[in-house]
Parts: sequence; structure tokens; C-alpha cells
Amino acid sequence: MTTFSLIYFIIPYFCPMNLIAPSHIANYIGGSLQAPLNGKYMPNTNPATGEVYSHTPDSDIQDVEEATGAATAAFAAWSTTPAEERFRILNRIAELIDQNLVALALAETNDNGKPLWLSKRVDIPRASSNFRFFATGIMHMSTDSHNMEDKAINYTLRQPVGVVGCISPWNLPLYLFTWKIAPALAAGNCVVAKPSEVTPMTAYLLSIICIEAGLPAGVLNIIHGSGPDCGSAIVAHPGIKAISFTGSTRAGRQIAAVAAPMFKKISLELGGKNPNIIFADCDWDKMMRTTLQSSFSNQGQICLCGSRILVEESIYEKFKAEFVARTKKLLPGDPLDENSKQGSVVSKLHYDKVLSCIELAKQEGGIILAGGNAIDVGGRCTDGLFIEPTIIEGLGANCRTNMEEIFGPVVTIQSFKTEDEALQLANTSDYGLSATIWTQDVSRANRVAMKVNSGIIWVNCWLLRDLRTPFGGFKNSGVGREGGWEALRFFTEPKNVCIEL
Repeated sequence: MTTFSLIYFIIPYFCPMNLIAPSHIANYIGGSLQAPLNGKYMPNTNPATGEVYSHTPDSDIQDVEEATGAATAAFAAWSTTPAEERFRILNRIAELIDQNLVALALAETNDNGKPLWLSKRVDIPRASSNFRFFATGIMHMSTDSHNMEDKAINYTLRQPVGVVGCISPWNLPLYLFTWKIAPALAAGNCVVAKPSEVTPMTAYLLSIICIEAGLPAGVLNIIHGSGPDCGSAIVAHPGIKAISFTGSTRAGRQIAAVAAPMFKKISLELGGKNPNIIFADCDWDKMMRTTLQSSFSNQGQICLCGSRILVEESIYEKFKAEFVARTKKLLPGDPLDENSKQGSVVSKLHYDKVLSCIELAKQEGGIILAGGNAIDVGGRCTDGLFIEPTIIEGLGANCRTNMEEIFGPVVTIQSFKTEDEALQLANTSDYGLSATIWTQDVSRANRVAMKVNSGIIWVNCWLLRDLRTPFGGFKNSGVGREGGWEALRFFTEPKNVCIEL
């Protein structure tokens, strides 16, 4: 046992449920934990240290078949379980997540490389909020009725789809995993879910929490494995009637190609290349603090990060000088150090990709104003995957660096002279997930928000989320919407009943 491995055996001291990060993660199928049927595992690496500290099931179609069978068997009972009872169980899961905050946050940080304080403050609290929100929401969901005067009355039933597939990404592992699972379960569906194989630990720990909470066997099944072997089997399985996926546009396109001909419902939350539009009349201090966050939070590994910063020409040089100075102070460090503002990126594959994107920017004529390098933070993290927060200027709107999603601690800055030019730059991207607008002019804020081709617009703020609002993007950023009633509608089928009077 290495010195670092001891950290994982300290978890039970903090954790009321004795949640332990095991050497071999198990699938959760039919209410029990079990090994993959093929006996195969993949290494699970802590990206901040380079240490392989556990092993993840390399599940395949056999496990998907078993999980789908368990979900199918459980569906009749769960779909007719009263909403109040579903609320009680899901709310209990939320309570157990809150009670195990420390253990879950440490597992998330060790899996993902993000600072521990961030996991404690954002990721784990949001996971419990997801369960609590949708558990409550299903208690208040209503449907329409239409009176045809003295002829007939129509009313709409909303019934669960059946067995659904939920596939989530590695950047916000438990946060986004629960964002899909919670509304599906609340609506009465049974779920076959696959977390990212890169960050599997908190999904495994959620399995234990679900058992403790009394979730009936087969209602939720969590299978660990790769996208090609496990994820693809979920998408293609004829018994799975809907797919909710968050991840890359490339993977989303492949999912749509398989699921659409099978007439499955699909919700695809994909990539972003989001503009951050800064006008000269902005609240300077608030804008500067928030732009630093929207650029580099979670090492830039959030689909909502503002990776293209567009600044009005009259304040461009002032912005550049201060933004560069502040960014240079954001030195990456050990994620377990409460003073670390930046952690590691998530994997060696992603580390190499981000560094290659920085090299591409140089080849395209970009000027590196800050960062641009891999960094050794020393100590136990000397073999970790750390990249300096990077700012690039001097690139045109249509170059690859400004068109393709990097998904790392890298932003570009460009200037604009007029509102029309700002809109043209903002809308050049093939993506349309989110945008941020900084101005004190209310008319301009509304005018620009109306014209930016993005599904989520923040004005004078960023990542201020109300779970009741629709979440999703335009163009290559995906299909469908998550959140609030949109999620509950996706996971239900409307049925009209017409009764003649």
C-alpha cells in the first residue's frame, strides 16, 4: 500500500455510512453490487498524482442486457408507485448525499483532479439538490385539459417512458449523473445508467447510498464501462426507450445515428464554445472577478465556460493587462490543498489534447499572453496532469482555436468596435450553448440577448442556475432541453384522452 492510498482508508472516519473507495468498483444491477460478467477491469487513475488507485469494470453488452432485464422487471411496480412514495425515497437519497459530503467530495477530487473545496462547495451539494428538486417537482407536476364546450372533454395523461438510458460525462461526475437520473426516476421510469469510465467512483458510492435509501431493486442500475463497449450497447438496446446523454458533439452525433432510426427519444447536451461579451459600460470589478471564474473554473472543463472573450475596443488594453495579471496568480496546485485555485485536468488523454490545442493556436498565429505550459506542482503531485491557465490573443474568429471546443484552461481574447460586430463574432461558432453579456444598459442587454444564438444567456453574471429553467443549446450544442418541467416532460409520454359528454 502506498502512502497516498492511506487517504482512501481514512474515509470511514468521516463518513456516517462507512463509504469506502474500493480497489475494484462494482456494477449495481438488480439492487445488488456485482462484478462485470466478463471479469474485465480498467485502471482508474488519480490525475493529480498519476497513481492507479482503483479499477473500474470494463462492462459490455452482457451487463447491459442483465441491467435492462432488471429494469424491465421493476418497471411495472415503480411506474405505479405513488408520487409521494417516490418523493420519500428520492429525498432520502438526497439526505444521504448531504450526510456523506466529505467522503463523496474526496472521491470526486481524487477521481477528477479538481480542488477539494470545489467538490465540497459545488459538485456534491448540487447532486443532492438534483434529487431533492425532482423528488419535489413530481409532486407538483400537472397536465392539461381541454373542454370542447358541450361535446367532449380532453385531458392529458403523462406516463413514464419505460426503461431509459442515462449517460453522463467526466467533468462534473456526480453533479451531472444525478441531473439525469433524478428526473427519470421521479417520473416513474427505471434507469440503466453509465457514468464516465474516467471518473466512476462517486457513481459507485451512489449505488451504496441507493441501497441504504431503500430504492427498490432494478429501478436504478449503474454499469461501468467504456463508451464503445458499454455506452453503445445501452444506446442500441431495443428495450431502452430513451437516451439522455451529455458529452462531446462527436459522440452525440454517433448516438443520434443509432437511436433516431429506432425512434427513441433523445436528449443530447453537447459541446460549447461560449462567447463572453464585455461592453465598456460594464461593472468592472464584478466583470473581472466573474470572467476569471467563467474562464478557468474546474480547469475550464465546464461546457458553460466562456472560452471566447470579446471585449469592446475602448477597454480592450485595460482588460488585457488586468486579466493577464490576475490569471498569472491562478497557479495550479495539489487539489487537497484548500489554497489551490486550480487542480489537474482529468486524464492523460485530455492533457495531451489541451496541450496540442495550445500548440495549434501558436501555429495559427496566436500570441500566448499567460500560461501555455504544463507545470510540475511538486510534492505528491509531481507526476500530475497540470496545465497553466492560458490566454491567447491575435487569432481570427474562424480559426480552429476559436471554432473547436478545447474544454480546458484556455481562452482567447478578441476586440470589437460595435454591437453588430460583437454579435457577428459571438455567432460565428458552430456551437450555441451559452453566452454572457456584460453591460449596464438594460436595452442593450435585452437586444443582444435576443440576437445571440445560444440556449442560455447570462447578463452580468455567470453560472447562476435556477433548476426550474430549461437547459440546452442551439446548433452543434445539442438537441432537447433538460431541467425543470422540460426534464420531466422528456421522461414521460403524453397521452390524450377524449371523453364525449
